[in-house]
Amino acid sequence: MKKLVIAYSGGLDTSYCAVSLSKQGYEVHAVSVNTGGFSSEEIKKIEENAYTMGVATYKNINAVDDFYNKVVKYLIFGNVLKNNTYPLSVSAERIVQAIEIVNYAKSIGAEYIAHGSTGAGNDQVRFDMIFQTIAPEIEIITPIRDLQLSRQEEIEYLKNNGIDLSWEKAKYSVNKGLWGTSVGGEETLTSEQPLPEHAYPSQVTKTTPEQVKLSFVKGELIAINDDENTPAQNIEKLNAIASKFGIGRDVHVGDTIVGIKGRVGFEAAAALIAIKAHHLLEKHTLTKWQLQHKEYLASFYGMHLHEGQYLDPVMRDIEAFFTNSQAKVTGDVFVNLKPYHFTLDGIDSPHDLMNTKFGSYGEMNKGWTAEDAKGFIKLLGNQNKIYQQVNQ
Repeated sequence: MKKLVIAYSGGLDTSYCAVSLSKQGYEVHAVSVNTGGFSSEEIKKIEENAYTMGVATYKNINAVDDFYNKVVKYLIFGNVLKNNTYPLSVSAERIVQAIEIVNYAKSIGAEYIAHGSTGAGNDQVRFDMIFQTIAPEIEIITPIRDLQLSRQEEIEYLKNNGIDLSWEKAKYSVNKGLWGTSVGGEETLTSEQPLPEHAYPSQVTKTTPEQVKLSFVKGELIAINDDENTPAQNIEKLNAIASKFGIGRDVHVGDTIVGIKGRVGFEAAAALIAIKAHHLLEKHTLTKWQLQHKEYLASFYGMHLHEGQYLDPVMRDIEAFFTNSQAKVTGDVFVNLKPYHFTLDGIDSPHDLMNTKFGSYGEMNKGWTAEDAKGFIKLLGNQNKIYQQVNQ
């Protein structure tokens, strides 16, 4: 039989693919990749459904730590928010999922690899590009995209093959992961409607403000309120604390890889707090030129990641810059959590460049004289003064 690996989510599209490809004579091996957000009960249910679809084997790969180390760490280092809004919750994890799936396909000697993407979204690009780059010898099969199947056609096919599960489409499409949860619904297909309160998975259960202390070492979140864990565990813990306040909600409007505009709701409490807290710590510990160059490199990094260009070597170059920039980004950040928002109270760091022995902004200077200041200002404005005088 022809050995095939399918990126299996357990939804309608990948279930159709698993059944139809098995019927066509493929030995189907289903794989799902946990990049956060899956409970053990959910994984067990996905496995049960996979075998119902007739797959030969099912494997769930735990890639939470891998996701953090390969991608999330650098999104924090770069303070990456696409269009100054979205922490790339879904697009970031798709890259790691694709890498894990194609590497598994190679490890078992699969000749084919399949996914259930349609021809209208971003994921088809990310999956295909990763698969083609890592394993060009493996043929990619995409039944939903190639046959342009409707949802009802897929349901009827499964029923005709003895699989009559409930495929009722949820009103809101929710994708949970370590770095945030995306929420799509009929409102996000419009340009003017917001998502209603009940569409978000986390509801507000806390209203009394609460301060948390986030401790960073070389840019990585190593403790919350002095309780040390791995950065990935701290992200999960921070999300559990902050989501009770309804923090991290927004609607992102962006340009898809295939050239159309798209809207998606999301809640990413830990991602937004971690990025903003980290950025505040950087403002105190990095030079202005470090901050300036990091800003435009972060924009490039986020865009390339979103567009599926993760394997381009320029990404490793930018990651090296980000890593080197974090040498002094160590200290505590004090964050005040409130219903639907948070405030950054301040930082404490041994590398704080806001050191009073050199002067206090707008108050006094201790490192130069008045005459030094006058000469500096005269030279600083000299080029512009010459230009204006010559071209009056």
